[in-house]
Amino acid sequence: MKKVRRKFTAAFKAQVALEALKERQTLAALAEKFQLHPNQISQWKQEFMENSQLVFAGAVGKEKEEQVNLEALYAKIGQLEMERDFLKKSLQKSGL
Repeated sequence: MKKVRRKFTAAFKAQVALEALKERQTLAALAEKFQLHPNQISQWKQEFMENSQLVFAGAVGKEKEEQVNLEALYAKIGQLEMERDFLKKSLQKSGL
């Protein structure tokens, strides 16, 4: 009989990690409560702590990404306007 791997949502992992960070219960108690192995809880807690700075960096990162996208769009608009002008002149020269 094959064991089916359980998949956990990010929200569930965050909830477990936060409970572990609060340290109101032991890892063994949390493991029993969430039906997980204590090592899994420790791993999620460590991962949560390592990536916690991303929560505050998200807003700044989005602003920079939007700025880059705007610059790329403006460049594309300029290129398309130049191509349009070139084609317009070509049509006028050919007399069409």
